Amino acid sequence: MAGAGGGNDIQWCFSQVKGAVDDDVAEADIISTVEFNHSGELLATGDKGGRVVIFQQEQENKTQSHSRGEYNVYSTFQSHEPEFDYLKSLEIEEKINKIRWLPQKNAAQFLLSTNDKTIKLWKISERDKRPEGYNLKEEDGRYRDPTTVTTLRVPVFRPMDLMVEASPRRIFANAHTYHINSISINSDYETYLSADDLRINLWHLEITDRSFNIVDIKPANMEELTEVITAAEFHPNSCNTFVYSSSKGTIRLCDMRASALCDRHSKLFEEPEDPSNRSFFSEIISSISDVKFSHSGRYMMTRDYLSVKIWDLNMENRPVETYQVHEYLRSKLCSLYENDCIFDKFECCWNGSDSVVMTGSYNNFFRMFDRNTKRDITLEASRENNKPRTVLKPRKVCASGKRKKDEISVDSLDFNKKILHTAWHPKENIIAVATTNNLYIFQDKMN
Repeated sequence: MAGAGGGNDIQWCFSQVKGAVDDDVAEADIISTVEFNHSGELLATGDKGGRVVIFQQEQENKTQSHSRGEYNVYSTFQSHEPEFDYLKSLEIEEKINKIRWLPQKNAAQFLLSTNDKTIKLWKISERDKRPEGYNLKEEDGRYRDPTTVTTLRVPVFRPMDLMVEASPRRIFANAHTYHINSISINSDYETYLSADDLRINLWHLEITDRSFNIVDIKPANMEELTEVITAAEFHPNSCNTFVYSSSKGTIRLCDMRASALCDRHSKLFEEPEDPSNRSFFSEIISSISDVKFSHSGRYMMTRDYLSVKIWDLNMENRPVETYQVHEYLRSKLCSLYENDCIFDKFECCWNGSDSVVMTGSYNNFFRMFDRNTKRDITLEASRENNKPRTVLKPRKVCASGKRKKDEISVDSLDFNKKILHTAWHPKENIIAVATTNNLYIFQDKMN
């Protein structure tokens, strides 16, 4: 597989795995989002228990030139708590739906995290000094009687053990009637959008008490509802452009310069359906679960249930590339419908140079597609080959007929083990892959 480097084949190696080993998984520990920051030095995960865990890449080891810095826990904090909406008698889950990093402006880092209803801006900062020698306070924090102070001291900073603090700087609440599925920071780094099933809102990062509704697809009569918004993202360098995808398999590109309410799209990306593949499940499997612009801003990638499509922003009538993720499941759609797996929302991501795309599948498999060589590979995230620098063996799934020795039969795939969330380091061939409650980190084999 080509990676950030170019056309040479990459061998992916196991690097690390985070999380508990036991099969008995607590619901709160299930990972619900994974995101590298802009430099790739930090990697954040959110889980169903409302926690955010940030890993930091250690500085590279000078003695071992072939070893890259490992990721170790940098900060863990409770981002969201379970709430109850008394007006609607609804429980609001604490599960973190999305995390988005802001570009670093000073010593601190900032990120947005969201659950179904509330978005929070978190500041993550380091402290390694503490002030000592207050005039009105004892060293243990008790206040002194001002009448006993006879001399003035100048407080000084003393070194202390490094503390990483996470503090909520802004809370953006009460703007979404439905569940938030996406947040995306604008390239002006001042505004961001949040999308739920029927509406998209535009926020300013400094203003919490109001947002502008920029898309509203809610019909006057809810019985006429035919589609919902499934994902939305700002263009990486054109601050007036964003896209949103729908459960009907369409992607709409909107220009905020055209009007304040972007109900009329500028472009509609839709592929005509192949009549030979038409079935009862067509509409369900055509629903788009994720949309991501390439770093260059020229292309966007969409993920539906069975495939990944790459669209050129200049061509609306069909994608320029289509990659089958697990076509062998087409004959299994009936049982996947019965066990609800057909509604799983797989995400997708680009590598740093936009030459390779990655997405997850079942049985803890994940797929990579090289856009230049048109080669693809299936790899597995498992603890069986978890010695550092063990090269991952490509996996093959046998759809029908006689199974070869190293192939896996479709019928033996475990549909409870699924990789929905993956992330690719923005500059290097390091990937993060979330299985249910474990985070795997793989990297290319450095010669």
